[in-house]
Amino acid sequence: MAKEPFTVLLVEDDPAHAELVLRSLEDYRAENHIIHLTDGEAALDFVFRRGEYKDAPRPHMILLDLRLPKVHGLEVLRQIRASEDLHMIPVVVLTTSEAEQDVVRAYEHRVNSYVVKPLDFARFTSLMRELGYYWLGWNHYPWP
Repeated sequence: MAKEPFTVLLVEDDPAHAELVLRSLEDYRAENHIIHLTDGEAALDFVFRRGEYKDAPRPHMILLDLRLPKVHGLEVLRQIRASEDLHMIPVVVLTTSEAEQDVVRAYEHRVNSYVVKPLDFARFTSLMRELGYYWLGWNHYPWP
């Protein structure tokens, strides 16, 4: 039986940031599949397989911005963690917010990691390489 592709859900509304993330993660796990959505409502529809996403694959990990249109990233995280079917999916918040209240609330909702995007292009690219290396290369998951 063939292994299903490792699916990463990227929820990011900034096109430039999304492009950097997508390019950086292409180098890891040849069989990965990265799905990019631009708002919190679409992310919830995707993970809960509603509407146009009724046949969506279950993501193996989620990269989640906080400042999203329609539904805030913290609310997306809260709903994922409240779900018996989804609560084990690793979620990494990837945001520009260094606000202590955002960090605290994310960890209250059991985020796996909170990463602040550097404003410098070279540092952002380096960060994404390191994130990809860890989450897609080294980290072990309880499913294939």
